This record gives sequence, structure tokens and C-alpha cells, in this order.
Amino acid sequence: MKDLDNIPELMAGIGARAREAAQVLAYSSAESRAAALNAAADAIDAAEADLLAANALDLDYGREKGLSGAMMDRLLLNPERIAGMADGLRAVAAQTDPVGEVVAAWDMPSGLHIERVRTPLGVVGVIYESRPNVTADAGALCLKSGNAVILRGGSESFHSSRAIHDCLVAGLRVAGLPEAAIQLVPTRDRAAVSEMLTMTETIDVIVPRGGKGLVGLVQREARVPVFAHLEGIVHVYLDAAADRQKSLDVVLNAKTRRTGICGAAECLLVHRDALSLGQEVVEALIAAGVEVHAEGLNGSVPATQADWGMEYLDMKIAAKVVEDIDEAMDHIRRYGSSHTECILTEDAHAAARFMDELDSAILMHNASTQFADGGEFGMGAEIGIATGKMHARGPVGATELTSVKYRVIGDGTVRA
Repeated sequence: MKDLDNIPELMAGIGARAREAAQVLAYSSAESRAAALNAAADAIDAAEADLLAANALDLDYGREKGLSGAMMDRLLLNPERIAGMADGLRAVAAQTDPVGEVVAAWDMPSGLHIERVRTPLGVVGVIYESRPNVTADAGALCLKSGNAVILRGGSESFHSSRAIHDCLVAGLRVAGLPEAAIQLVPTRDRAAVSEMLTMTETIDVIVPRGGKGLVGLVQREARVPVFAHLEGIVHVYLDAAADRQKSLDVVLNAKTRRTGICGAAECLLVHRDALSLGQEVVEALIAAGVEVHAEGLNGSVPATQADWGMEYLDMKIAAKVVEDIDEAMDHIRRYGSSHTECILTEDAHAAARFMDELDSAILMHNASTQFADGGEFGMGAEIGIATGKMHARGPVGATELTSVKYRVIGDGTVRA
């Protein structure tokens, strides 16, 4: 291992090894990549005790840093979550391999046969915070799509990420694939992040997955292309035609199931004609332990301007009465992050307007925003939810980690 004090040298070495590994992965078989993922899943199952011990060190570190309850929940590994990681790896392994897929094919009058084919991006850099399971998800999706990956986890999950990474490398070893295909930056030093953002010769795309501060830093300083994953300022709009029980069930789940994930609801908008139901929903949230910052409703505390556009990642939510669906959509456009929005209504026309006229990456009708997750979309896992509009948008799975190339076939064909 190179001297960890020499971060530029360390990262240059990691980048060079990743580029070499990417060249091998681009021509590797789908069977070998699936075998590596299944073997990694077996390694995770076998290493449960080691993973829990490593996570205990991270939890101690988090408590010393004074992390909130929601952030500690993001950091936590338990037997159920470890089994979920292994299941996620197997689910990704079982998916149809995207590399080499013919997206479209056509013949030209010139006699040429043209095919548009999926191909790996090359080397993906993933910078993330807190959640150690991202190590498994990102590693799996990059491998499935034929990409090498450089993982830079958060300081809080340092030990957990290393233990998970060891399992991924064990899978690569079993399958005979280069161990440098999945590399974890072995330092908490933030200078490693700055290096990654400028490694244009070895990294093809950066995926930041974390809070507003991290994503903002990446977008400001990156010279490498970025798949932006902005904060989840998630809105739920309670329409005049909302069903009572669906509203109660969906809002409570959207806010309280896990408050620290990006799909957690952060703002409830209530149509004025649904004021009574809106108040009932607010009272149910308060009874569940949620602090409601309300305007036009009786909440826990009055809302202020700072509550609109706030990502709490905690047992807190903003709530506001709006005149109609137009005001609700205007509010979302002004304060949202283009992540996920939900409408609760039995009015098909209102639902269609909401989903057609808003431009967030994910739009939902009568469903909890906690489903904003690649695994729940059938992708096995996700590397993040991209909120930009270039290349990938929404949950980024293996298919979204590919580009295309064109195969053009002739028979001595010349151009007139």
C-alpha cells in the first residue's frame, strides 16, 4: 500500500489499477460477473459477525460525533440489513446482463446494417456518506455493468465499508476477475475526494450520494462528469379527492418508516378543501412522534420560511395548506429538489396533471415515497437517484451505468 500521507500518489495508483481492470471487465463474460456477485453474497452471509463488529466501531464513532438518531439509523447494520445486502447482490446477479444488449438495429438503403449496443462506461467513482450498504450496492451494480469502481465511503462508515469491501473482493477472486475492479479508498482524508474529482484520465463519471454539502462540493469542483444525486426534498400533496385511509397510511409510512433515507417525505401540502382530513393526518403524525412545522394547520410548531425546501432526515415534517393543485405544484417547483413527489387522490384527472406537469425524477400516485428505491423498482439495488437530466435520471441501476456504441456492418459497401 502506498503511503497514505501522499494522497495524490495513492489516488493515482488506485486510478491506474481501476483503468486496467475496466479493460478486462469490458470483455468479461456475464457468467463470470454474476459468479463474482453470488460469491460475494455468500461471503457477506459468512462474515456477519465480522460485519457487526466493524459496524460497532462505526456506531461508537458516530456517537462521539453526535450524529442524530436518523443518521445513526443510516449507519446501523444488523442481521436483517446484512441479509438484505446479500440478497441484493444475488438479485443484481440474476438480472439480465446489460453489456452487449442490442438497443436498436436497422438497415439503411446504402446496404449498411447498424446496431446500437450497450457498453460499459469504464471507471465509476462513487462518493457517499454514512450508509455502509452503498458499498455493496455500488460495487455490485458497477460490476454487473462491466465497470470498475472506486468507492470513497463516509468517515462514519469507514470500518463497515472495509469489511463489506473485503467480501466483494473475495467474490472477484472466486470468479477470477481482477481484484482492482472494486477498490475502496483506504483513508478518511477528504483530500482523496478532491483528487477523485480531477482524475479525468482514469475516472469516467462521478456519482455523489450524500447530503447537500457533499453534492454541492462535487458539482462545484468536479472536472469529471457527474451523475447528480441531490437531497431528497420530497413532497406529498393531499388533494381534495384524497381517500382518508390511504392518506393516513401513505403519509405515516412516507415520513416515519425510515426518516434518514432520501425518499422520506419532508413536506405535506394539503388542499384547502381537504383541511379536515389534513388536520387528521397531522394529528396522526404528531401521535407517531413527528414534529410538524405547520402553516394553516394545527401542528407542533408554526412553520417558518426556512421549513420550505428543508431536508430534515428526522422525525420532522413541514405542512402547509394550499388553495389547489396549481399552488401545490408551484410550491414543489419552487422548493423541491426534483427527487420524488406524491399525490394522494381518487381524481384521475388531478393525478394525471400532477404526474404530467411536474418534472421530478419520480412521481407517485397513492403510494409511499419510501418506494423511491432502485431495489423496489426491480433493479436489485441502486447506486443513487439521479436528479439531473443528462444520461441517467431516477434510480441508477446497472443499465444506467452503460453507454452505447454503434456496430456498422457492410459488405464491401462504399459511399457514393
